Amino acid sequence: MPAIIKYLTVQTKSLGFIVFAWLLFSSHVALSNPTDVYRIKKVVIDAGHGGKDSGARGKKAFEKDITLAVALKVGSYITTHCKDVEVLYTRTEDVFVGLDERTKFANESGADLFISIHCNANPSKAPFGAETYVMGLHKSEENLDVAMRENAVIAYEDDYTTKYEGYDPNSAESFIIFNLMQHSFLDQSLIVASLLQDEFRDRVKRKDRGVKQAGFLVLWKASMPSVLVELGFLSNAAEEEFLITENGQDYLASAIYRAFRDYKNRIEARSNSSTETYFDRNHNGSASNTPSSKINPPQPESKNQPATASTSTGVQFKVQITASGKQIPLNSPYFKNLDGIEEYVADGIFKYLIGSKQNYGEALEFNRQIRELFPDAFIVAFRDGKQIPLNQVVSDN
Repeated sequence: MPAIIKYLTVQTKSLGFIVFAWLLFSSHVALSNPTDVYRIKKVVIDAGHGGKDSGARGKKAFEKDITLAVALKVGSYITTHCKDVEVLYTRTEDVFVGLDERTKFANESGADLFISIHCNANPSKAPFGAETYVMGLHKSEENLDVAMRENAVIAYEDDYTTKYEGYDPNSAESFIIFNLMQHSFLDQSLIVASLLQDEFRDRVKRKDRGVKQAGFLVLWKASMPSVLVELGFLSNAAEEEFLITENGQDYLASAIYRAFRDYKNRIEARSNSSTETYFDRNHNGSASNTPSSKINPPQPESKNQPATASTSTGVQFKVQITASGKQIPLNSPYFKNLDGIEEYVADGIFKYLIGSKQNYGEALEFNRQIRELFPDAFIVAFRDGKQIPLNQVVSDN
């Protein structure tokens, strides 16, 4: 049985951790309104590991040295070519920085994007290639292993059980709740991740291992779009040789810069128009571009019907299955032949929704059913065809 399923029944001892996660998530949801307009003015570049934490080890190099070299090069590219962007680093030398300190620094700095740079490793010498992670539940045992390896660094920190709300780096159950934290920024994070993988594949000629989701502590509390990059495998001799060369590091850094540049341009272009389009497409793949008021408000409730705390006139609750920077055909096997899939486009992000509930309690139950097929599904709220912050709807009622 996969570890992520095995630990779905969270122990009572984790209740406080879950409540904390939900409160933090709720406070962040308001920032995820797709109509929010902003410009990318500040980015935090995080060189993974450092100091007493060497990270992964190859035959010739430590992860901490490669990540720092690439991080500084990325920052230099951005500073040179994006004059309106302030670049901040979690470290600029070989020092140890706790995982919570990294995201705390990004949050307090008001960063618009957080990029954490790492190198991979595997007991086998065969794997190679680059991959990019966003925050979420693990899709495979492999993703879980990568996250647990990167998170194990907290053992170097004093009193980590208090600092990380009871998190156990050796327990899969500690990861379960993390996907709540980053749903607020998942759409933007996925765009960055996709652009990064495109550059790694096309510019640097790395094997594209894809965009993945896993529970990384360094992304956990980030209050902005965030990604974690695995540049390549130090356990693979040929890839290690590439990673330790000046030329290899230059190419990787330029790839990260180009992805950042394209993300910045895309977001800022969208923010100028702040357009949203609601698509109601059928499984034949045809799309009808209709005004966002396509989502009809529910009929008023009968006066004889008792009101519930989770119902609001004109509000509909839907379940978001996934989001992507690229359009996904509704007849794609990915959707597992589900009927009623809808496509919602905001700021160039394609969001795929299902269901329509007027009652939040019913939406919770429906979301539970959908999560059996799509573990990262979550509830979103609409009023008059526009997506609105979920916590606003719940708190208003």
